[in-house]
Amino acid sequence: QVQLVDTGGGSVQAGGSLRLSCTASGRTFSNYFMGWFRQAPGKEREFVAAIRWSASSTVYSDSVKGRFTISRDNAKNTVDLQMNSLKPEDTAVYYCAATVKLNIMPRRSTDYNYWGQGTQVTVSS
Repeated sequence: QVQLVDTGGGSVQAGGSLRLSCTASGRTFSNYFMGWFRQAPGKEREFVAAIRWSASSTVYSDSVKGRFTISRDNAKNTVDLQMNSLKPEDTAVYYCAATVKLNIMPRRSTDYNYWGQGTQVTVSS
């Protein structure tokens, strides 16, 4: 059974940092994209960042580019999201995602097969 477990959420003040971590079990995703999405109250789930299996390619939403960094450790089957210079508008539940599809559009949530349970990030002004 495949499982993704998201950890690391919390509450911080604007300008602070948090690091999210996602650990996958049940299969390896070392050949595929993994990513992070988020969903704020009353809004649709939106793409945050994704990383190619080789870590040679990363994709970010414009709203987090330059502030967030995605990384992965294929040996440990983990993907992390370092979030710096956090803003109140970053407040959301953050979800790790993994796919076993090739040639995906990494920003498209429907291209991902597996999802973490989500971890809350709250940024106060």
